[in-house]
Amino acid sequence: MKKNIQIAVIPGDGIGPEVLKEGLKVLSKVKPQLSSEFNFVEYDLGAKNYLKTKEAMAESVFKQIQNSDAIYLGAVGDPKVPPGILEREILLKLRFELDLYINLRPCMLFDGVFTPLKNKKPQDINFMVVRENTESLYTGLGGIFKQGTPQEIAIQEDINTRFGVERCIRYAFDLCQKRKKENKLTLVDKANVLTFAHSLWRRTFEEVGQEYPAIKRNAIYVDAAAMDFVRRPEIFDTIVTNNIFGDILTDLGAIISGGLGLAASANMNASKKNQGCSGLFEPIHGSAPDIVGKGLANPLAAILAGKMMLEFFAENKAAKAIEEAISKAIQSKRIFKPESSETQISTSEIGDLVCEFL
Repeated sequence: MKKNIQIAVIPGDGIGPEVLKEGLKVLSKVKPQLSSEFNFVEYDLGAKNYLKTKEAMAESVFKQIQNSDAIYLGAVGDPKVPPGILEREILLKLRFELDLYINLRPCMLFDGVFTPLKNKKPQDINFMVVRENTESLYTGLGGIFKQGTPQEIAIQEDINTRFGVERCIRYAFDLCQKRKKENKLTLVDKANVLTFAHSLWRRTFEEVGQEYPAIKRNAIYVDAAAMDFVRRPEIFDTIVTNNIFGDILTDLGAIISGGLGLAASANMNASKKNQGCSGLFEPIHGSAPDIVGKGLANPLAAILAGKMMLEFFAENKAAKAIEEAISKAIQSKRIFKPESSETQISTSEIGDLVCEFL
């Protein structure tokens, strides 16, 4: 008898529903290859719901989502709602209250995809970024003093705990070991300036690293990492870093891998899998309200997020089939304009094409 897996679907705002529709189309197509039964329940969360109810996510809805096994998210954000409300009360609430402490972002260049880096090939851009997801500046601790005066002071506190840092670093070592690429883990920090917090990161990195003698490890500053993403991305295998640096670097990683239309992410609690909601899978792009309904959105990132969700539940055969179908669809030269990351067919046509190669 197949195991039942409950997925909370949040199409969200802007192009979110458009790209998620194609992701669900591909997941439906690959259903015969799944060893578990995936059940999808949609939740109407986002700007429309907020403007109607003045509540981003009711507690009763949160509890329902909390009792699912994972979340499949399109995008949140709308100019009709003040910046930060939907992101903080939906996306960040889910990350923090479900303790999804790992943000995993692949930076992988598919054959046939345009990269702005001259002479770089798929074998040169193929690394994973492990970002700590529930601490650092994103905790929201701090405050403002003397607001609106010339003496105004704004304080934002960077929180790093041994517990949070260690579990993130340990996950990164395990992932690097499983990848069997170069067995090389790179810590990205700013230990020469952020001496207290990043001393904790470096000490933990070295101590945990003693348990993984087969993994080569090195540490570099974030500014040097940003340069190397552009100059020589081939030196990276697996990267581990804090919340704010991971947020910034992975957008750079997305651009060199073909753009935001191909960039997917997983937010996970690897320690409580099969014990309530332990993963949130999404494209990293925004809601792009300027192109809603025009069929211009690239759904490949949403489809790849679905593929990551299958991998999380050990549906590796189906996940591999999706990745191969995307690769073949790209190599057909029907998706992208020549030497460009812009698409030349519609959102739904891209989804159909991936399904065709499945």
